[in-house]
Amino acid sequence: MNERRLIVATFGLLVATITAYVAYRFIVAFTVSIFLYYSTRRFYNELGRFRLPKRIRAMLTISVLAVPLVLLLSYTIVLLAVEARAFIETYPVVDAVPDGIVWFDGINELPEPTIGGIIDAYQTGQLDVFIDFAAEHAAFVTSLVTGLLLNLLIIAVVTYYFLIDGSKFRSWLLRFDDDAIVREFFEAADEELEAVLFGNLLNVIVISIIAIVVFTAYNAVVPTAVEVPYPSLAGALTGIASLIPVVGMKIVYLPLAGITSLPIALGGDLALFGYIVGFLVLAAVVVDTIPDLVLRPYLSGKRTHVGLLMLAYIFGPIVFGFYGLFFAPMILVLGLTFADTALPRLLGAEPTPEPTPNTQTRLDEFRSERRPSGRSWRATLRRGVDRRADDDGTQPSRQS
Repeated sequence: MNERRLIVATFGLLVATITAYVAYRFIVAFTVSIFLYYSTRRFYNELGRFRLPKRIRAMLTISVLAVPLVLLLSYTIVLLAVEARAFIETYPVVDAVPDGIVWFDGINELPEPTIGGIIDAYQTGQLDVFIDFAAEHAAFVTSLVTGLLLNLLIIAVVTYYFLIDGSKFRSWLLRFDDDAIVREFFEAADEELEAVLFGNLLNVIVISIIAIVVFTAYNAVVPTAVEVPYPSLAGALTGIASLIPVVGMKIVYLPLAGITSLPIALGGDLALFGYIVGFLVLAAVVVDTIPDLVLRPYLSGKRTHVGLLMLAYIFGPIVFGFYGLFFAPMILVLGLTFADTALPRLLGAEPTPEPTPNTQTRLDEFRSERRPSGRSWRATLRRGVDRRADDDGTQPSRQS
């Protein structure tokens, strides 16, 4: 019997090791999947009010999250390409490039950003330098693109099945419950992870709305020369950038101020720089500082300290890389929840019962409570009198 258990335990350890290795190889995809699961689970559950099947709800949840993100990124890339071409055509950037840079040899003007313009540029040989560069680094480019697509596929599939079968996985974990310690820990960790990670999503949405309103209002009162380009897009990107620790939204509104001030510097109208300074003050105070001070305590978890959470966002990417932005807060939440729920029980401490709240503070509240009426009221009073008589050792008096 012991030999069979040893064989089963060895086989289980081997399977667990292989599974852990695969999870480690795709740790980025699994981490982002867990983040998306907890960020969208409330929306997925709310769709249950419409009595939709689980698969339809999961597909709608992922689509609502993925489609706007893809459209936003695509729109950003197209605008950057168009604006870069317009800037290069307006100012003599190509003429100012030194002769030693091979990429600009033979390029007198930029091709039209259309399919016909790209075909013409290819036929005239203007794209030969870029094609040769891509051919020399084909293996690297192919590996980069395929790795990105594979991780996106894993994220979509894992998030989809987490939404559908998350309750089954939770039930399987609770099979190992011992003296309700496991159940208490997993329920507390599940609640805290949802509060923290869903709070991140709400933070992105709220800051995006604030940034769009501030940038649009700024454009409404300033001269045309110092208007922020594409305020709606800039506001949405500012909200997404709020996930990045330390620098955060600064990687959006600082370059935005630089892009807005560049034509002013080239035109020589230095008096308009006051508007740029005002824009930076608005962005730093109204968009960056105030929402962080006001919203962060409400969008954090119940057990997780706001300061520790900020440190996790700061040191997570430094220690683990980009995915540490999501992985470090998860580790922090699990560690603090374990120390708060399971660790005292494992060390022998008894769970502290929650005190029953005493909500009656005034006589009016006692009178407003619902009391029995009719015979039930008299029966209740009679039982109280009999109980008091038994305690005193006397016979209750009978009244007709």
